[in-house]
Amino acid sequence: MIPAFELSVLNILLVAITSYLIGSVPFGLILAKLLGLGNLRDIGSGNIGATNVLRTGNKLAAILTLVFDLGKGALAVLTASLFYGEAAAQIAGLASFLGHCFPVWLKFKGGKGVATFIGILLALYWPAGILTCLTWLSTAFISRISSLSALISSAASIFWIWLLDKPDAVFVITTLTIFIWLRHRNNISRIIAGTETKINK
Repeated sequence: MIPAFELSVLNILLVAITSYLIGSVPFGLILAKLLGLGNLRDIGSGNIGATNVLRTGNKLAAILTLVFDLGKGALAVLTASLFYGEAAAQIAGLASFLGHCFPVWLKFKGGKGVATFIGILLALYWPAGILTCLTWLSTAFISRISSLSALISSAASIFWIWLLDKPDAVFVITTLTIFIWLRHRNNISRIIAGTETKINK
């Protein structure tokens, strides 16, 4: 179900563009550079997210990247919700996610969006966000595979949204989950082949 829109075209554009720009800030790259960790594009998977930052061996940088990537999704949603309401919050969530995945500053080659997705979900409806985080942690504990945890927890988030009776958020969360699965295509192939890198391995 998509919430009724009561926003002007100008306000929709303002929310979308602002949220995209918030989401497009590449905190992983910035922190890696500030902390002298090198160019993330040349490390591990070349991704700009927290998992790849962790491959530099700097746990603090990875934690900060996770927090900031999560925070930018939440910030975009909460700001839009404060000024324009629920419909705007969902637009902001989608736009900030796209900003992270396709940042204009990096020639539209960004991260996979998992942390930003969690931040968006927590801001839209925190009970479902908490359950999604617990799903990620449980899957990671059992499998030791970050990408599998992202895939399962994002899919489960749709179930949590329905279970907790928040149908107006199902459309945007389902859309973001599809994006996450598409951006993990190579990971899915490696998981099936049994060659996907494990956490702390």
